[in-house]
Amino acid sequence: MLALVTAGSSAIGSHLVRGLAQAGYKVAFTHLGDPNAETLAAEVQGLALHSDASDPAQVSDFHAHAADWAGKAPSIMICNAGIQTWSSLLDLTAEQWDAVMATNLRGTFLNTQAAAKAMIAAGHGGSILTLGSGCNKHAFPRLVDYTASKGGIEQFTKVAASELGPHGIRVNCIAPGAIATERTAAESGDYAATWSPITPLRRIGTPQDLVGPMLFFISEAAAFVTGQTLYVDGGTFSQAPWPYPVAP
Repeated sequence: MLALVTAGSSAIGSHLVRGLAQAGYKVAFTHLGDPNAETLAAEVQGLALHSDASDPAQVSDFHAHAADWAGKAPSIMICNAGIQTWSSLLDLTAEQWDAVMATNLRGTFLNTQAAAKAMIAAGHGGSILTLGSGCNKHAFPRLVDYTASKGGIEQFTKVAASELGPHGIRVNCIAPGAIATERTAAESGDYAATWSPITPLRRIGTPQDLVGPMLFFISEAAAFVTGQTLYVDGGTFSQAPWPYPVAP
């Protein structure tokens, strides 16, 4: 079976790509000039293609090339591409807003649409996963465009699940919490020390923590699950602000 992943050579994406390959999928993924992309493709015997998730023509080319390479339509689509701007609302520029919305929200729409059309034409259904965030549920200060895009992705997931369900296509959302990547490390001097104390499991997550939830959602174990969001956050965004000590 063919699985597609956007931004597949990224910190999170590369773990998802490896997880899919280990589960027996043929994997095609996108990148934007990452020098490590071809190395990853060789490792998993997959296909790496330069493609901008926000560009309709490039998305169309990616899906067509991947189908030609695999000789089949995709069964799995993982919409992983995402960027953010660290800025206050008052300082954020329109150009920054547009860039984040284009990659995160428009990219999810374009790739979901392309994959769904191919799945419907092939007549075999499929599973589509979107990548949300803890800010699906709570406001993240200084991440206004990112928060807005991820909230939009969660609602998009529900609409897509409603419309595509009759075609046997399930659409769900994984919403990571504090995950250790190069990008998140740049947010604070010690990212783990910043987030671990407020996380019930008392640690931050790793990209590998997202692989199991992905494999569940795309498996027959989740055959009756669609339109759902799973928070993979160590419990961080399930708790309310609480002024009293919590047992260590």
